[in-house]
Amino acid sequence: MKTKAAVLFEAHKPFEIMELDLEKPRAGEVLIKYTAAGLCHSDLHLIDGDLPPRFPMVGGHEGSGIIEEIGEGVTKVKVGDHVVCSFIPNCGTCRYCSTGRQSICDMGATILEGCLPDGTFRFHDSKGSDIGGMCMLGTFSERAVISQHSVVKVDEWLPLETAVLVGCGVPSGWGTAVYAGGVRAGDSVIIYGIGGLGINAVQGAVMAGARHIVVVDPVQMKRDQAMKFGATHAFADAASAQEKLTELTWGQGADQALILVGTVDEDVVSAAVAAIGKGGTVVITGLADPTKLTVHVSGTDLTLNQKTIKGALFGSANPQYDIVKLLRMYDQGQLKLDELITTTYDLEHVNEGYQDLRDGKNIRGVIHYS
Repeated sequence: MKTKAAVLFEAHKPFEIMELDLEKPRAGEVLIKYTAAGLCHSDLHLIDGDLPPRFPMVGGHEGSGIIEEIGEGVTKVKVGDHVVCSFIPNCGTCRYCSTGRQSICDMGATILEGCLPDGTFRFHDSKGSDIGGMCMLGTFSERAVISQHSVVKVDEWLPLETAVLVGCGVPSGWGTAVYAGGVRAGDSVIIYGIGGLGINAVQGAVMAGARHIVVVDPVQMKRDQAMKFGATHAFADAASAQEKLTELTWGQGADQALILVGTVDEDVVSAAVAAIGKGGTVVITGLADPTKLTVHVSGTDLTLNQKTIKGALFGSANPQYDIVKLLRMYDQGQLKLDELITTTYDLEHVNEGYQDLRDGKNIRGVIHYS
């Protein structure tokens, strides 16, 4: 089978649109026809060289679509099922899945290799060379063969073009506030970065009943959107935000500081640690070059004030449960998804979509397939 895809061959180069050969699904695998793919900042890290994948790689790790074929032994879905992909596969039986921590499933260890769980590839170029798929998915392709452990069946009446966002950005942001951050009614929260994840951290904090939700982002459009989604205060810089937060909390500081900027650096981590009060928590969900040390803080401050710094992948959510849960909240009008989508693109304009992301024009861009 042939499929058109956007392939990244090396860092600091644009995606190339090309036709690939796609193998049939093997045991435990499914053939998916993608309906939509989200333009998430994590793929931008591949372009910028912040994350070291195995090249070449079909981009895209947010995807929704319809199952067209299943391999031997597939039990989770059947042909015709509507699904949202989870960028973290979840086997259900490893130490982490079996203790309710699907976001760190052992299967996710090779997501930047682009191979399937058995170590082989289903995308190939015209010469037969292996092409990887971002997070074992490669959603910047019309079709893909992926593991059954990477899909979550969803209600068929939901629009897949909107549901696609719940494969990464929505649970990663919402869960950062609700699960990893443990935001509770009456808490004061500061959120750094209002992109596709940060805006959903705002939604999570609102639903958890936070009293003060202070956001920090240099882009005016994003600050305006955060206010529409329930933020109480918005600032272009961390210093102004902390000054206001100190006033609002009578000097106590934030209960949670949530870092969801596009690229995490030492400055934003230091600002977050300074912004929280005694017993406060800093959650780092944004990514950066893994070889760079971005957390440099006073251990004495952590000890004497019992502060916590922690990381969160997928917002510490459980894909099989939370993807369905969040979509049903959307269906009931409790979660905003349609409002997150700023611009839609076709696959040929994927590079334009990422330039719009760089330029601060989008909260979230989405590719639609015909």
